[in-house]
Amino acid sequence: MSELRFVRMGFGAEAVEYQEAWDEQRRVHAARFLDEVPDTCLLLEHPPVYTAGRRTADSERPLDGTPVVDVDRGGKITWHGPGQLVGYPIQKLPRPVDVVAHLRRLEEVMIRVCAEFGVETSRVEGRAGVWVLGDPVAARPSLGGLSLDFDPRLTDEEFDPRLNGPEYAPSNAGQRREDRKICAMGIRVAKGVTMHGFALNVNPDTSSFDKIIPCGIRDAGVTSLAYELGRDVTIAEVLPVAEKHLRDVLENADLRPREVERASA
Repeated sequence: MSELRFVRMGFGAEAVEYQEAWDEQRRVHAARFLDEVPDTCLLLEHPPVYTAGRRTADSERPLDGTPVVDVDRGGKITWHGPGQLVGYPIQKLPRPVDVVAHLRRLEEVMIRVCAEFGVETSRVEGRAGVWVLGDPVAARPSLGGLSLDFDPRLTDEEFDPRLNGPEYAPSNAGQRREDRKICAMGIRVAKGVTMHGFALNVNPDTSSFDKIIPCGIRDAGVTSLAYELGRDVTIAEVLPVAEKHLRDVLENADLRPREVERASA
């Protein structure tokens, strides 16, 4: 892969509106397809906004009618806002394109970033993104005075954590010692060039996730570097670390498609 160029679009008081960043993604995407620019990663913060990928169900959107921007990436609904480092790697991949391999590389980047700050993270089978794993179910505190054996989220398909008090809120998953997502991922590949990317929770107000079903997952929650470390962490601290690992992983990636084992007849 060619050398990766970073563009720091805006942070803090200069946070970039989602539509502006999306337009810039499409502009750079078109230029990258024509080889007019090198592989590029846009890095920024957004003002508060909910965005919904193509698989988002109506039942996962805010109950109070808060506006949601529908986008062309994979995945479901999430929130972006202050205290969250957002990255949009726009890269040309060889054909045949391996979308999953690109996603795994971004996950590896964020696992390394979190590790450098002393937070151990992992992947969760069947769930994109980077996670802090919770305690074994038997060791977790009870919810609402009930044993976890009776956790309604696991048995009631109609259960909605948004209607059942703060003990079920995604932002309180750390207190419940459940699996909790620290970095969301959603990507798109068009004409062999990637778009969208990752959103790392550095030090946001995670209660913003409580209005939705984040990524469509009802039995886990969200967290941040600041929560896991028990101290303030700034975007400025994380930015150079993220750039270092993005460069290390993406520039040195083996872009051949993964070998897929075929079952014998």
